[in-house]
Amino acid sequence: MNYRTYIPNPALSKYIKCYWTLENLYKEITFSKEKVFPDGCIELVFHFGDLYRKYKRDDSSELMPKSFIHGQLKEFIEIEATGKTGILSIRFHPNGLRPFMAFDINEITGQTLSLQDLWEKEGEILEEKILNAASNEHRISLLEIFLLNKLKRAVENDSVIEHCVNSIIKNDGNISISKLANNLNIGRRHLERKFISIVGISPKLLSRIIRFQNTLNLIEHEKFSNLTMVAYKSGFYDQAHFIKDFKEFTGLNPKQYFSENFPLVKYFNLM
Repeated sequence: MNYRTYIPNPALSKYIKCYWTLENLYKEITFSKEKVFPDGCIELVFHFGDLYRKYKRDDSSELMPKSFIHGQLKEFIEIEATGKTGILSIRFHPNGLRPFMAFDINEITGQTLSLQDLWEKEGEILEEKILNAASNEHRISLLEIFLLNKLKRAVENDSVIEHCVNSIIKNDGNISISKLANNLNIGRRHLERKFISIVGISPKLLSRIIRFQNTLNLIEHEKFSNLTMVAYKSGFYDQAHFIKDFKEFTGLNPKQYFSENFPLVKYFNLM
């Protein structure tokens, strides 16, 4: 697989974490289900290769649209390639999508919506331009023109929620939401309602997801003698909480995760 990331235009970097592409357009591969774990970000995806299939909990499946946005994940999903891979995706910061939308982000949490659902005729035209572009650089250029135009009509990011998101990420998810609310002189319930409307999930859930993602990165890049050490360094109070969160977000306990082979995890999850 050929994977590459691109840095967004400075005017968009407050909202977009990165663009990334994943390509395997010339070689046949063996298809298998791949897990995608919650990471606190929302993806806007374009398939200029063959489509991917998304599986449901009852093992039924459906083909994903050529272009779509997937709201915040609260649990893992399973996908599978159906042919040659050609993907371009925008990875928004947890609070980065709201300025480009005319609705609250929690309305699409856990859902997959086509670009036509999001932006009607504008979305249809954008999809056609992106999928017919000759290179990824050209695709990104078209996307940035579209998003910068949307941004001109957008409401500025909420500074309170931006501070909360940045604090959660900076502390690897190990932070008290009550203390955050007190420091900002805002009621916790009011903060949570505002946070959910802008980010799509609660601050507590985002904290758990960020801590879980930090755990994955620690597992990927460091050596540990046992799971207790992983849990401790990740900021979990005890191993039971560590295993509970791990299983909720991956469908596996940590030992099962270590014993399985997930070749696309580093592309879809470890960003």
